[in-house]
Amino acid sequence: MALRDLKHAKANNPGRWLSVRVRFLGLVFLALLLGVFGRAMQLQVRERQKLTSLAQDQYLRELEIPARRGDIVDRRGVPLAQSVEVDSVWVDPSLLPEPLPAARALAKELGIDTQDLLERLEKGKRFAWVKRQVTPLEVQKVKALDLPGVGFTREPKRFYPQRELAAQVLGLVGTEGKGLDGLELAFEDELSGEVATRSSVRDAKGRKLFTEGREEDLARHGASISLTLDRHLQYLAEKALTKAVEDARAAAGTAVVLDPRTGELLAIASAPRFNPNAPQGAPKDAFRDRAVTDAFEPGSTFKAFVVAAALDEGLVTPTTTFDCENGAWRIGRHTINDTHPHASLDVKHILQVSSNIGAAKIAQKLGREKLVDAYARFGFGERAGLGLPSEGRGVVPFPRADVALAAEAFGQGLTATAVQLAAGYGALANDGVLMRPWLVQKVTDADGVVLIEGHPQEVRRVVSPQAARTTVAMLESVVEKEGTAPRARLDEYRVSGKTGTAQKVDPVAKGYSDKRIASFIGMVPAEAPRLVILVVIDEPKTDVYGGLVAAPAFKEIATAALPYLAVKPSRELETPPSVARADAPKPAKADAAKPAPAPEPKAAELKPSAALAEAFARVDAISETPAEGSVRVPDLRGIGGREAISTLLGAALVPQVNGSGRVASQSPAPGSLVVEGSRVTLELASALPAHPR
Repeated sequence: MALRDLKHAKANNPGRWLSVRVRFLGLVFLALLLGVFGRAMQLQVRERQKLTSLAQDQYLRELEIPARRGDIVDRRGVPLAQSVEVDSVWVDPSLLPEPLPAARALAKELGIDTQDLLERLEKGKRFAWVKRQVTPLEVQKVKALDLPGVGFTREPKRFYPQRELAAQVLGLVGTEGKGLDGLELAFEDELSGEVATRSSVRDAKGRKLFTEGREEDLARHGASISLTLDRHLQYLAEKALTKAVEDARAAAGTAVVLDPRTGELLAIASAPRFNPNAPQGAPKDAFRDRAVTDAFEPGSTFKAFVVAAALDEGLVTPTTTFDCENGAWRIGRHTINDTHPHASLDVKHILQVSSNIGAAKIAQKLGREKLVDAYARFGFGERAGLGLPSEGRGVVPFPRADVALAAEAFGQGLTATAVQLAAGYGALANDGVLMRPWLVQKVTDADGVVLIEGHPQEVRRVVSPQAARTTVAMLESVVEKEGTAPRARLDEYRVSGKTGTAQKVDPVAKGYSDKRIASFIGMVPAEAPRLVILVVIDEPKTDVYGGLVAAPAFKEIATAALPYLAVKPSRELETPPSVARADAPKPAKADAAKPAPAPEPKAAELKPSAALAEAFARVDAISETPAEGSVRVPDLRGIGGREAISTLLGAALVPQVNGSGRVASQSPAPGSLVVEGSRVTLELASALPAHPR
């Protein structure tokens, strides 16, 4: 009945039924719209941040653009440490079909461990390093594998164009671009610059499509550091020190060259040496900057400070005599010995023959308090203040016992660093004024703003000018035939110096061992010192005396350094008229009537320019040879850019590349003799001109 009534209603009122259906459909669509609107609100408002991050992760990558690390140069602008761009290999593990075969292939070509690489591939989802800072040849090998997901990126790598030169002073930089030691660590904040981060659009295969800004302009480059070191003097010091260590079959050695007028450190050498471009395999102790970090018992070199302090107090004069007890002086249960017995010696001869007994008696006359105070005024027991890592300070204990007072008078029972010792003698050479030793001339940021600037700094007056000059004058006798270091005597320059031979402490037995530290420190020229040169030989095996193993190295350095600095000779060399050259031809009788040629002018008669030219000619004859100090620019024309860069780096030259393709031209020209570390500009092009080779 009801159904029949409904059909009857539809037939009698069709408009009303249509209206019901329209309203029903409207409600359905409204519900759907509300559902869509609610979902849109959820996606656009509540989950907006999450979904945006997921979307960006599909096509955006945050790129770290490393800053170029600042250069380190010597006082004349010669580069000692620079950064060059090299390739690093990475991979997207998600794109590798089979990780194990890929890891084996990559490890074989790059010389790395397969298992280690496989672990990195399994841990990384979209990125894993394969090998950082690879060679151009390794890049070619990896590209030849044609593996999916493998990519290359350019990274800065630290390069030391002078190789071993000043390596311990400069320090090292790790793979991550952080300083590990030396100046690289001490000035990490200034050298490293500021890394920039930019978003890059990438396609489905991870290839970079677009980056905002030029990458080289995004990061703020690091500051550059100018040092007081002189590359040439550093080379001379390292060369002479290495030879001395080898000749003495010693464990190690140290050399310091200092300007006493300003406190500038012109050379700091350590042996054994290492190449910071390839530090792998070098002995661990080769990385240590011994002159700065190692505090050692200096031995008889300290006698000069005792004498200077006693002169300053008016307690002695150069002619004051002391009983040297015929070489053996008993103090309580101990006996102080001299190398050779002497009955009586004045102060000058105590220094000349290095009498332990004489120095001990001068210290006894000076007294404990004044001796310790004098050592402190010379800068011992406090850090020199170079700002380098692990800088030593040395120890000067108060000598409570009489035997301790005697031992400290000849440099045993206390410690000092090589830099401290050089600075102390610098005070004697500088008329009694101690200058703070310093190494960094200035630090300049990428915009040319000087952040740090060093300058000569007077620390204090140590002794009177008269006491300092008298001590320096007496120390000239040390290099005479009767002194302990005749091998340090120079023909053209007066030398004032002192030898040292100290016993080394045995850390196990807690006493002195049979090992020695031999040293010589000299001031040249003695009448107006321009240089203080210290040479320390650790555990020599041929001879143990500083006058035998260290003095010759001092002489080698000074002989070349003084003409290089255009220091006027103290004395002229004259050939006795009775000495004739054996190879000189005898004049023929027919030429007897001819007038004799005018004699060649002596050094003092030469014009300044000619004398200076002769001085530098002597330097070249005795210092660097072209093979070691300089290099010829290879002919790179016609070869590929990567091969050319690899060749230049191998020759200790810095490449600067413009263009792409093969080398079309280069500057300097092929065959030019340049200083190691010089920049060579390469112009690359796809179409090459014909070059004669």
